[in-house]
Amino acid sequence: MSGPAGLSGLGISGVLALRAELLAKSATLGKLTKGASAAQAAKAAPFVEVLQAVNRLQQTSEAKTTAFERGETHDLAEVMLARQKASLAFEAVLQARNRLLGAYRDIMNMPV
Repeated sequence: MSGPAGLSGLGISGVLALRAELLAKSATLGKLTKGASAAQAAKAAPFVEVLQAVNRLQQTSEAKTTAFERGETHDLAEVMLARQKASLAFEAVLQARNRLLGAYRDIMNMPV
């Protein structure tokens, strides 16, 4: 991902690429948490940027939905695409969070 700027113009292929990158980072985090230091895990996970990008997608989706409901725009396809982008991005982040939480629980349950 080149950065969170300009995500509102993503097409379906862009959203799928974002999802694939999130899954790849999640897999990388899974490998790192199996014996790597916390510094390496933090270095490999720019998770804040991803959360900001998902937040922007959700805000764009909400703005387009509100504009459609007010009658300011009549492009239902654009509204639905924005909602699907936001939904897919949120689901990908949720899966990554669940994996991180599972790894944290595994580490905390390790005998000392």
